[in-house]
Amino acid sequence: MPAGAHSARTPRDRLIRAAVLGAAALLVGFLALPFVALLLRVSPVQLITRLGDRVVLDALWLSLLTSAAATVIVVVLGLPVAYVLATREFFGKRVVEVLIDLPMVLPPTVAGFALLMAFGRAGLAGRSLSALGITLPFTTAAVVIAQVFMAVPFLVGPARAGFAGIDRRLLDAAATLRASESFTFLRVVLPLAMRSIVAGIAMSCARSLGEFGATITFAGNLPGTTQTMPLAVYIALQSDLDAAVVLSVLLLVMSFGLLLGLRSAPSGWFWNRARAQRPDR
Repeated sequence: MPAGAHSARTPRDRLIRAAVLGAAALLVGFLALPFVALLLRVSPVQLITRLGDRVVLDALWLSLLTSAAATVIVVVLGLPVAYVLATREFFGKRVVEVLIDLPMVLPPTVAGFALLMAFGRAGLAGRSLSALGITLPFTTAAVVIAQVFMAVPFLVGPARAGFAGIDRRLLDAAATLRASESFTFLRVVLPLAMRSIVAGIAMSCARSLGEFGATITFAGNLPGTTQTMPLAVYIALQSDLDAAVVLSVLLLVMSFGLLLGLRSAPSGWFWNRARAQRPDR
């Protein structure tokens, strides 16, 4: 910044700066206040004590199990789609993009009802599944399906941006050296896009962990089978406020820790490793 730039600011510049800082402080305070209020509602001793409750343990274990399974499925299915969308042009591409992003703007209850119409016993795919003796609604598998459906765009979006942001010259250099497409993807594309991919994994896992609307509509609210932590919070609010607070705090801490951990330390590690592998270093 040139010398004397601060002194050259006009009253209008200072007013705009104050307005921007005020808006930022207001937004941060607005977002932080509910979380602070929730954390102050329960003491660490109460939190540890209530962790022994069967309802809390069952909901916690089921949430961890289903969100982990959903995240693995999202990564396995979503990464190839994100790569194709970032590197290929084909007929109907815009329709595919909108279809992938649709769960982000669709009301979760509508998404759950649509899943029920598709995979229920009288659904489009449900009839064939029922003939094979497979029933999905109101099972633990239905929880995973609902979480995958709602979490897919949170991985595909960042991963696609990461793939699209790779310097084309690096891919051309790999092609000049006669590297196969699979080798280029694994040794060049994947490391360079890893920061975005890890961020997408964190977002999709957190989304799976907090999924409520589609789950309760498609999978129901059966303790020990489909009652994840968000559903347990909903039920506890009607009869046991302390249990609802404990479950909410657990969800808050887990989601915050997941996003903070996966989007900072591991991403930076992958990013630094990718930079070290660049040919120009």
